[in-house]
Amino acid sequence: MITKALEEYIKTMYVLKKQNGNIRVTDIANKMDCTKPSVNKALNNLKEEKLINYETYGTIELTEEGENLAKKILEAYDIVYLFLKEVLNLEEEQAHKEAEKIKTVITDETVNKLARYVHDVLELTNLNCNYDINQERCRSCVKRTSTKK
Repeated sequence: MITKALEEYIKTMYVLKKQNGNIRVTDIANKMDCTKPSVNKALNNLKEEKLINYETYGTIELTEEGENLAKKILEAYDIVYLFLKEVLNLEEEQAHKEAEKIKTVITDETVNKLARYVHDVLELTNLNCNYDINQERCRSCVKRTSTKK
């Protein structure tokens, strides 16, 4: 089990990979507003957890497990954000800030229940498929919602 801080590094690396096609220590440090030594320490911890492949001064690559974790982290944010924005009617910026905070402390079980509730209230789909954030099931439902609104 990794810390929430390390989850943020994984998420940031995934986003950078999607945006730039590669992941660099400098880009991570800039995006997360932290020092390069802090990034290197996190990278070594993530390497020990087998979430990334990395050699000092070399390329940084997410492993399959690391990429799946990053997707899960982003999905949890999406679900919380949708709840705050669409169900509670928070302003976009406030929903974004609150979702960032909440997703760092929320359990997978709560995310699963929240996802079912959000989908039911917004009448997106019926999640009687036993939605589970740790599985690939219904991942597209959240993405469809984001583009729908």
